[in-house]
Amino acid sequence: MATDTLKRNPGAGGATGGLRRLLLDNGALTALIVLVIAMSALSGDFLTTDNLLNVGVQAAVTAVLAFGVTFVIVSAGIDLSVGSVAALSATVLAWSATSHGVPVVIAVLLAVATGIAAGLVNGFLIAYGKLPPFIATLAMLSVARGLSLVISEGSPIPFPDSVSHLGDTLGGWLPVPVLVMIVMGLIAAFVLGRTYIGRSMYAIGGNEEAARLSGLRVKKQKLAIYALSGVFAAVAGVVLASRLSSAQPQAADGYELDAIAAVVIGGASLAGGTGKASGTLIGALILAVLRNGLNLLNVSAFWQQVVIGVVIALAVLFDTLRRKAGATPLAAGTGSGGGKGKQAGTYALAAVVTVAIVGATSFLHDDSKASDQRIGLSLSTLNNPFFVQIRAGAQAEAKKLGVDLTVTDAQNDASQQANQLQNFTSSGVGAIVVNPVDSDAASNSVKAADKAGIPVVAVDRGVNNAKTATLVTSDNVAGGELAAKSIAEKLGGEGRIVILQGQAGTSAARERAQGFAQGLKAFPGIKVVAQQPADFDRTKGLDVMSNLLQAHPDVQGVIAANDEMALGAIKALGSKAGKSVSVVGFDGTPDGLKAVENGSLYASVAQQPSQLGKIAVDNALKALDGDKVQQTVKVPVKVVTKDNVAGFKG
Repeated sequence: MATDTLKRNPGAGGATGGLRRLLLDNGALTALIVLVIAMSALSGDFLTTDNLLNVGVQAAVTAVLAFGVTFVIVSAGIDLSVGSVAALSATVLAWSATSHGVPVVIAVLLAVATGIAAGLVNGFLIAYGKLPPFIATLAMLSVARGLSLVISEGSPIPFPDSVSHLGDTLGGWLPVPVLVMIVMGLIAAFVLGRTYIGRSMYAIGGNEEAARLSGLRVKKQKLAIYALSGVFAAVAGVVLASRLSSAQPQAADGYELDAIAAVVIGGASLAGGTGKASGTLIGALILAVLRNGLNLLNVSAFWQQVVIGVVIALAVLFDTLRRKAGATPLAAGTGSGGGKGKQAGTYALAAVVTVAIVGATSFLHDDSKASDQRIGLSLSTLNNPFFVQIRAGAQAEAKKLGVDLTVTDAQNDASQQANQLQNFTSSGVGAIVVNPVDSDAASNSVKAADKAGIPVVAVDRGVNNAKTATLVTSDNVAGGELAAKSIAEKLGGEGRIVILQGQAGTSAARERAQGFAQGLKAFPGIKVVAQQPADFDRTKGLDVMSNLLQAHPDVQGVIAANDEMALGAIKALGSKAGKSVSVVGFDGTPDGLKAVENGSLYASVAQQPSQLGKIAVDNALKALDGDKVQQTVKVPVKVVTKDNVAGFKG
């Protein structure tokens, strides 16, 4: 691994050979230094105390997850379930403490026990059930996520105040998540380098059969290894939920990939036998610096994924080249005292060099750059045409007014959005426009912006328990009622319908579902034969509707919580759409309006998303200038049918 002490090849002496060996032996550390220097040179907002602390906070959850995954990868295994186990553990804590009055201490123990139980199940399936680790942990990924949704009923659960302090700061500046990351890193380093089970991990990863023949109880050790991974996942879940002030059933989705990436970037081999906690920490910091810096440089979230993928590939390639060069990693704890002293000296030298070069780059930036014409826009996702239109409306208005607008994509991840909002705050933008992934989860970040004197405008969805300058929105509940009324009137007040719900846990899905239910109360002849979530996604809308048609072939109507799901349902219905089955969507997206025009979609409740973006930017500038703004700005919703679609502009 990149930060291990390696056996040198004879003949590799000389200054050039020594430098080459230093770089080979400390590849991840070198990469981190280069990244910090590059980001400092490219962005004047990167090298500030607040932003560097942001990087630490943003690395914390990934690092804690990755420490647990390090145990598994060192023993030549894999754990794909850590993200889902983190979400389940946090949900268990919030559900037991908030909904059922369990003392917080007991609730925390239940959360940790949940992580241990999930890990033990993984270990049992792998060690005694002989399942490949990939399959066993993939199954747990699905089970844990499903249980999290079942327990929470698809909605975020407020986190206990006493535990939420884990997301706060000490002394008003030192983030608690960073302290948790350091403590868990020290525990991981101790386990790997100073305990019997740690040595067992390296033995099993190096050669499992040899370890078994030498008397090691491999099966029991695997149980313990995966249980440890579960404990670290539970701690990461609690820290993440504390930052968001709520347990999100969809939290940490995909974080298992970041955790594995951090371990691999840090120098561990997926073949097993090598890896250290220090390398994993460096890997997590590299990912955090990349995301933070690319956000500050206004790089598209889509390109960010490309860059991170390239970094992972290069890390593995570098590891391969290093091995071909003859470097042989030593297991943690087996190096000599001199080797450890040399490694500590390397870290100290790296810190000095980094500080010196970064300090020099600070002269490249003009601190006098005004921030009052910079606005940050954080959207919940750009994988949906509705939010793409919000961005288009905001960008057009910003360009017209000469405003510098930075747009970020949270990809429906409340934690990622929290990071983006923190980046906006630390970079000193004039105002922030946020379309929350979740109304509760965005509150802490919005409070921090307000404390920094940065006005925040919410668009499409409000922010709970935090002060915003204004909310620019259309009424989702009223829109849901209009959708229900439209389908009922189309069917003459009688018929069998299905409802395609949005992504569980989002405020839009809850509010629209509430509107559907309220609107249908006036039409007792309309029977809802099925309600299923399709996550605001066209492909899932197609699949879910195809499945529902098997059980309900005589369905006469469909209400979808957005146009994307409605279009998927139309594809599943085929020739029935617009003839024997009427479909109503929501949002008024371009594709949805085309379907209304050709008759396959009966109606769409249009929200005029481009107007939402335009008005949000206008109000952000007003708030920035100290002008009075309305507490809520309503953009009217409108039912668009074939009769009026020609004159409608979104």
